[in-house]
Amino acid sequence: MKLLRVGTAGAERPALLDAEGTLRDLSGVVADVDGALLADGAALGRVRAAADAGELPVLDATGLRIGPPLGRIGKIVCIGLNYHDHARETGAEPPAEPVVFMKAPDTVVGPHDTVLVPRGSAKTDWEVELAVVIGRTARYLGSAEEGLAQVAGYAVAHDVSEREFQIERGGTWDKGKNCETFNPLGPWLVTADEVPDPQDLSLKLWVNGELKQDGTTAEQIFPVGEVVRYLSQFMTLYPGDVINTGTPAGVAMGAPEPKPFLRAGDVVELEIEGLGRQRQEFKDA
Repeated sequence: MKLLRVGTAGAERPALLDAEGTLRDLSGVVADVDGALLADGAALGRVRAAADAGELPVLDATGLRIGPPLGRIGKIVCIGLNYHDHARETGAEPPAEPVVFMKAPDTVVGPHDTVLVPRGSAKTDWEVELAVVIGRTARYLGSAEEGLAQVAGYAVAHDVSEREFQIERGGTWDKGKNCETFNPLGPWLVTADEVPDPQDLSLKLWVNGELKQDGTTAEQIFPVGEVVRYLSQFMTLYPGDVINTGTPAGVAMGAPEPKPFLRAGDVVELEIEGLGRQRQEFKDA
């Protein structure tokens, strides 16, 4: 299923995109698309049955904002330097263990919402990423196969980053990752049954129409199942938590000088095979 949330920011309603590409209203079946829904097999079954029966009302998509496809996100855990090609372009050694940092849930915006360039920023950068959404409580998992079994679905994430704040201002990466609007998510939460192999997805990103990133999740150093297993050794993962699993080569930081960091007026578009497409215009904060 392709689940999404539509409407004005803070007042989104649950929806579903059916097999014919028609937008359907889920608000008569479930209250929201969130961790509680993803953990409730019976509720997901009702959604699927209503969709299969053609019982869901059609929504007019004209002018309708698409919000983040997941509400009430618990935490966003991110994996840095998780693509072989991205490590090479930045001159970094592939890490022996996953590099872990956090993003605040309030960085999440819709897939087509405006992204704000922070005040004082000179190095705002792009990163297309596969987002993993947890559907079962996970702690101390024993295998990558167990890790995959905890995944409810997948989405497109844009891990917008400010490289000076991240790398040159001391401390951890968090300062360059948690600026307002720095995590567009969606358009859809695609349930795991529709993604048979998360290590066989193409990822692309364009800036002002120019292709910048053209990668594949096959290049991930730590695949999805292993990432979930690994994180469960250090923290409990709950339904509705999100994992951003890293970005392939092609970011501004890895480009020759002068590096083409983002400015107000730039337009970024990104997509992952089968998971939909985003478009954001950048403006000054």
